[in-house]
Amino acid sequence: MKKIEAIIRKTKFEEVKEAILNVDIEWFSYYDVRGIGKSRQGRIYRGVVYDTSSIERILISIVVRDKNAEKTVTAIISAAHTGEIGDGRIFIIPIEDAIRIRTGERGDIALYNAEQER
Repeated sequence: MKKIEAIIRKTKFEEVKEAILNVDIEWFSYYDVRGIGKSRQGRIYRGVVYDTSSIERILISIVVRDKNAEKTVTAIISAAHTGEIGDGRIFIIPIEDAIRIRTGERGDIALYNAEQER
């Protein structure tokens, strides 16, 4: 099993969400996050200079079976890509175990319903 964490632009969230759902990943978490990037600039709005070094992004967190990891990453990349600085990052982390609280099932079977095997 793998945990995929993707930090993406807020403006790309709906496209990424649809891409993830289209590769049969039915469940994921997402969070509004802020980060500090390498780019530092001030923006002027109505005569006031605002620091824009703090960047608003979305963090998507998904745990998938090993066989679904690459297609999930590919879907995120294709939907989130603009070609400009600030498109984001994807991190792939190994997961040792998963447990479905309701049934006590362990391992990758805890990530999906067995009766809906894909």
